[in-house]
Amino acid sequence: MLLALGCGPAGDPAAKAKNARTEETAPAARGTVEAPREVAIEVGDSMQFSATRIEAAAGEVLRLKLSNLGSASKEAMGHNWVLLRAGVDVTAFANAALGAKAHDYVPPARVGDVLAHTRLLGGGGRDAVVFTVPSEPGDYVYLCTFPAHLQLGMKGVLVVR
Repeated sequence: MLLALGCGPAGDPAAKAKNARTEETAPAARGTVEAPREVAIEVGDSMQFSATRIEAAAGEVLRLKLSNLGSASKEAMGHNWVLLRAGVDVTAFANAALGAKAHDYVPPARVGDVLAHTRLLGGGGRDAVVFTVPSEPGDYVYLCTFPAHLQLGMKGVLVVR
């Protein structure tokens, strides 16, 4: 189940930039369709996700909220959040995304590799996606598919237990 929602502008990125690589989100309570557990991730000009690890229970429903705290336009330095199926070659996916600017760098030919994703956001943008966590335990990579952002470290892992 996928549902994308748009929201208003975000604040200043300076407070989160220092801890971008070390913050994690862990489940507080299991999310359901009626009340998905919210996970907030911030991105900015440092090109890092504020959380590089999310833990979830198999079959749990999450509402991932992405906020771009940067100042650049989405054409200059956009950010998105794309969750891939287990076993997908992340580098090959990112390479395929290079030619998918018209689709927010989510290549239509590879949409079967995607479990959930947000829109591509410019500075101050927000988006959210509601999805059901895979039922198979394991590690599921998420990344920003804007050109070169994966190579600069914009990725993380959804750990399903």
